[in-house]
Amino acid sequence: MPVKKLKDFLDQERIRYVTLQHSPAYTAQEIAACAHIPGKELAKTVMVDIAGQKAMLVLPAHRKVVLQDLRDLLGIEQINLASEEEFKGLFPDCEIGAMPPFGNLYGMNVYVAPGLAEDEQIVFNAGSHTELVRMAYRDFVRLVNPRVLPFTT
Repeated sequence: MPVKKLKDFLDQERIRYVTLQHSPAYTAQEIAACAHIPGKELAKTVMVDIAGQKAMLVLPAHRKVVLQDLRDLLGIEQINLASEEEFKGLFPDCEIGAMPPFGNLYGMNVYVAPGLAEDEQIVFNAGSHTELVRMAYRDFVRLVNPRVLPFTT
């Protein structure tokens, strides 16, 4: 079962979604392999600190964040990866590092890599290291209203 906050939100918005169970996995590539999903179709969430504010970067599992590109695109020099210590308290209902890419539920901005926008569906961690949610990308955009920026390699 997805984290209650996410499930309640999706159900309230009448979003069609499917949950996928897999054996415990902790990296995006391990999760993709366990769930038999290509890395380019699995969305991973990377936490950053943008001038003192936490934000979510959402990108395909097989890609890496290029912080300098994000700094240049946003015109903000103070952007760094956030450590687990810095963000674990923001997601009390999630296992550390398994938070879903719904920053709007946690009061933060979400930035999405263009590669995810090319797919009809998005698959992401549902708050645990053993469960994923698959839903239409267009529904994700409608609910989260992320900003699409090219910040990956």
